[in-house]
Amino acid sequence: MNQFAAPLALAAAPGEIIIREESARDFLAREALLDRAFGLDRWRKTCERLREGRLPAQGLAFSAIRDGVLIGTLRFWSVEAGEGSNALLLGPIAVSASLRAQGLGGKMIRHGLERARDLGHKAVILVGDAPYYERFGFARVGAENLDLPGPVELARFLALELQPGALDGARGLVRATGALAATEGERRLAA
Repeated sequence: MNQFAAPLALAAAPGEIIIREESARDFLAREALLDRAFGLDRWRKTCERLREGRLPAQGLAFSAIRDGVLIGTLRFWSVEAGEGSNALLLGPIAVSASLRAQGLGGKMIRHGLERARDLGHKAVILVGDAPYYERFGFARVGAENLDLPGPVELARFLALELQPGALDGARGLVRATGALAATEGERRLAA
């Protein structure tokens, strides 16, 4: 079994990193990690407009854990990529500063993309550094006729088709379509 796909029920060896689905108990550690990684300005980002008050896509919010401590987080969100094209929005992804440049972010992204594909999702969009995300197959192709609900550097607005042709003809405004957070617990997960 791939150590990064180990279910929560398995005990991890000391120092071993597991990637598992996020849980409500990850909330405080996740928020602290995101604040350290992006600062409080993270709430002003354009992609935040697509996440506000919504739950992450079902089965696509992950925590990386080592020795019981959250060291990484990755989430995907349901969106409509222009008129009638369903997609996922990747982000945020964050890894503890002491583990950056050691491959954990890449492992989390590959894990998340594989899970999204397994769940039948057809495309993923994101705003991020092209040189980093190109290794996973992301490119401007597929996003070039889409608009986000706020400012964005176009060179950073990228797409990946999990199914060939999924974004053919995609054009227009990207809109949030994910489930709304209704309860206090859901609002904590959505934060």
